[in-house]
Amino acid sequence: MATKNEARIKQLAETRDLSRADLKLLLRTITDAESEELYAQARRVREAVYGKAVYLRGLIEFTNVCKNNCYYCGIRRDNAHVERYRLDDATILECCDRGYDLDFRTFVLQGGEDPTYSDARICNLVREIKRRHPDCAVTLSIGEKSEASYRAYFEAGADRYLLRHETANPEHYRTLHPPELSGENRKRCLKTLKAIGYQVGAGMMVGAPGQTLDYLVDDLVFMRALQPEMIGIGPFIPQKDTPFGGQPSGTLKMTLHLLAIIRLMQPDVLLPATTALGTIDPLGREKGILAGANVVMPNLSPTSVRGKYLLYDGKICTGDEAAECRRCMAMRIEKTGYHVAVDRGDHIALSNGIK
Repeated sequence: MATKNEARIKQLAETRDLSRADLKLLLRTITDAESEELYAQARRVREAVYGKAVYLRGLIEFTNVCKNNCYYCGIRRDNAHVERYRLDDATILECCDRGYDLDFRTFVLQGGEDPTYSDARICNLVREIKRRHPDCAVTLSIGEKSEASYRAYFEAGADRYLLRHETANPEHYRTLHPPELSGENRKRCLKTLKAIGYQVGAGMMVGAPGQTLDYLVDDLVFMRALQPEMIGIGPFIPQKDTPFGGQPSGTLKMTLHLLAIIRLMQPDVLLPATTALGTIDPLGREKGILAGANVVMPNLSPTSVRGKYLLYDGKICTGDEAAECRRCMAMRIEKTGYHVAVDRGDHIALSNGIK
């Protein structure tokens, strides 16, 4: 006879839905044996949509300057221990060119909210990347902007925008961010991005200070309503020079559970196995893929700056060359039974249910 959690997993796989109470009970009481069934169902669903493909995103961390002061972030404005840097446009474009030669077909330009990079400059970069590599997608991850800015980037050719909501619960958001930032504005930005036409990425930290199971359920419910094309989650890892430097990290187990649940709730979502997963466990990214993830984001940034973009402590691959990251990741993925796909890895919108 099926356990209650096995019945919940079956319902989630068949209907893509569970009540708030059942989601919370599943997260709180799932056993190791039930976890394996959860992951197996997540793999079945992701393979029904995306097959065995795992998509590469070439990450270019082009500035670690940020005007914001989020309490958990290693590049927060008031962290005086950070050696700040900004990549010039030629270097960013060189990273893309190198990545293209290594079979990357999506480039992710990620940085702090750095006013030095004006809208006009970002638009020029996007246009030049698309001119050089018209078969590639460009993703931006540069924070909260105005609707006019988002429209300008989109019209310049940006395809996707990553903006983690961090936590859907307003009270929890206030404990993680200074008063000038609001969860309401973050959610408004996400809805604006979707309305403009971006493929949108949301997501949250798992195990963030003060997080409860109720808050995690809030996140799942919010993302189900938003229907982002991408969801990036990873364990919270403290950075020693922040107000949360002494807090414990989030766990691999809870992160894997949430990856699988998200896959079952949103079968067509693009779901990364993050660097943070690989940081808390040597096989974390592989375990993420086996729990339903289908994206990895190797680093294309110059090795001279990788060690300076430390959102959290212990980040892996800060000394690797781009080619080494690419080769290592492909080998790791193949060991899981999946394979790297050399294409843009676009979101696949479902019109039919997954059987």
